[in-house]
Amino acid sequence: MVAPVSNTANQQDALSSALGPKSSLGKDDFLKLLVAQLKNQDPLAPQDNTQFVSQLAQFSSLEAAMGTNTRLDSITSQNQGLANTEVVSLVGKTATVKGSLITASGSGTAVPIGFTLSGAADTTNVSIQDSTGKVIRTIPLGARNPGLVKLNWDGKDDHGNIMPAGTYAVSVQAKTADGNAVAVAQETTGLVKSVAFDKGYPVLTLANGMQVPVSDLLQVTSP
Repeated sequence: MVAPVSNTANQQDALSSALGPKSSLGKDDFLKLLVAQLKNQDPLAPQDNTQFVSQLAQFSSLEAAMGTNTRLDSITSQNQGLANTEVVSLVGKTATVKGSLITASGSGTAVPIGFTLSGAADTTNVSIQDSTGKVIRTIPLGARNPGLVKLNWDGKDDHGNIMPAGTYAVSVQAKTADGNAVAVAQETTGLVKSVAFDKGYPVLTLANGMQVPVSDLLQVTSP
């Protein structure tokens, strides 16, 4: 048994002074507390050797753990740097991402459109809107099974006129025979213009102006 220390109040004052206003212990704080304890122990009943060795072992373990955390943080930073470098390599490539914007060239070139139906649809209609929100083309697709649906827009409006180059929005209305809406997940394809990291994670900017996190990336192809 360790003998009780008679000057408990003095010990507490010394330990509080050593620790200061901090609410958490680091290795330096641990060492300060250990030294304060030795300075303020009862000379007639010094610290038990076994307990003292145990505290030294705790200090050694704490220092080793903090060193391990520092090295892990360094490895994490290096891996993040490598991951960012790989994402930057997407610039200039064609990416398919989750989203509803498409880009028309103004020359009548086919523009790919894709979406995924969560269930079977009795009626499926694709609407294309210009920058003002006006619907310029409606494409009826009829009944569709669940899963990925792909089609091409020829870049023309409902009257056969070629629409000017620019960004257009796609919306999909899918319903069952009972008139219930079927959930739709849309995707879009465009050239990756830039990558930003200011939000703490990579964000891709496509040529059509859409900005999406890299987690929404579905496919990448060379131009």
